Amino acid sequence: MIYFDNGATSYPKPFSVVNAVQRSFCDFCANPGRGGYNSAMKSAEMIYNARSAAADLFNANTENVIFTSGCTYSLNAAIKGLCRLGSHFVISDLEHNSVVRPLEKLKKSGKCDYSVAKVTPDESETVNNFVNKFRKNTVAVICTLSSNVFGIMPPITKIAHEAHKNGILFILDAAQGAGYLPVDMKKTGADIICCAGHKGLFGPMGTGLLILSKDINIDTLAEGGTGSNSESLNQPVLSPDKFESGTPNVHGIAGLFEGIKFVENIKCENILMHENKIIKYIFDELKACQSIILYTDFYDGVQKSPVLSFNVKSKKSEETAALLAENGICVRGGLHCAPLAHRKMGTLGVGTVRITPSWFTDEKETEFLVNCIKKIAK
Repeated sequence: MIYFDNGATSYPKPFSVVNAVQRSFCDFCANPGRGGYNSAMKSAEMIYNARSAAADLFNANTENVIFTSGCTYSLNAAIKGLCRLGSHFVISDLEHNSVVRPLEKLKKSGKCDYSVAKVTPDESETVNNFVNKFRKNTVAVICTLSSNVFGIMPPITKIAHEAHKNGILFILDAAQGAGYLPVDMKKTGADIICCAGHKGLFGPMGTGLLILSKDINIDTLAEGGTGSNSESLNQPVLSPDKFESGTPNVHGIAGLFEGIKFVENIKCENILMHENKIIKYIFDELKACQSIILYTDFYDGVQKSPVLSFNVKSKKSEETAALLAENGICVRGGLHCAPLAHRKMGTLGVGTVRITPSWFTDEKETEFLVNCIKKIAK
C-alpha cells in the first residue's frame, strides 16, 4: 500500500505510537482519577504528562489542554459552548463541515447567525473581508489553519488581531496543519485551538485536542463524573475537569502522547520541509500534463501547506481515485467534507483528487504515484 491520504488520517504511525498503545493495556489499565492505588495513579500521571507535552507544543497552559474524541468534537464544543441566543459568528469560505454544520443547525434553530468571509490571495483584502463581516453581536471568528482540500492558508495572525481589536474571540481549526505547521497559541493570537490527534500529530484515531488560551466562559456539551468535586451535583468550573466528563480514552491518549513527542523530536519545520518537497515535485510533474487540472500554484507567492488537489480531464475525481487504488495507491476523491471550499474553487460538482504526504513518504513512492497519474491522464 502506498499511502497519500494523510489529510484523512496519518499512516503509518511511528513505532513508538503503536508500541505505546499496545503497552497501555497493561501499563495504564486502571481508571485515572478514580482511585488512589498505584495503577490509577500511573494512568493519571501519563495523562498529565501528555497534557503537558501538548501544552509545550502549542505554547499553552497545561490545565487548558482538554482531550477530546477529535477535532470535530472540539469545534462543536467551542461553537456550541460560546453560542448564546442572538450570537453571531464569522467563518472563512474554506471551512470544513465540522464548522459549518454546527453553525447551520444553530442558525436553523434560531439561536445564532453566521457570515462567510472570502479568502483571497491578497492578505489585506482577506483581513478586510473578515472585518466587514463583524457585528456588534459577533462572539467569535472561526478560521482554518490550512484548507484540507487546497492547502490555502489564510493570514490567521492578522485576522485574530483584528478580531481582538473588536472584542471578538478567535478560534483556530488546526485539524489540517498541526504537527507540520508550527502553531504557537500566543504568537497566532488564537483564543481556542481545535485539532485532531490522529493526523499531523500521529496519534490514534479517536483523539483530539481543545486548547484554551485562558479561562473563557464556554458552556459544556457533556456533564458527569470527572473524579473531582464528586460531592457536588454541579459540574466542576475549572479546566480541564470542566470539559472531560467520563472515563478518558487512556489508550488513545497514550498513543497521542508518543505522537506529540515524535513531532517534537523531528521538529515541525523539518516535517514541513520534507512534505513540501514532495508536493512541489508532484506539482511540477503534473503541471506539464495538459490533461490534468491543478487548482493551486505553489509558486504564486501565496503561502500554502503540503496539500494538492487535482483532476484528470473527462474523469470524475472518484473515478481517478479508484484507478489509483487499483495500483495500490491511497488518495481521496470527492468533496472532502468541505463544500464551501469546493464552491469557492468551482469544483463542487466534480470534487477533486487530494494528495497529502507525510514524514514517512519517500521519493520512490512519489515517483510511482506521478507515473500512475500520468498513465491515467493519457
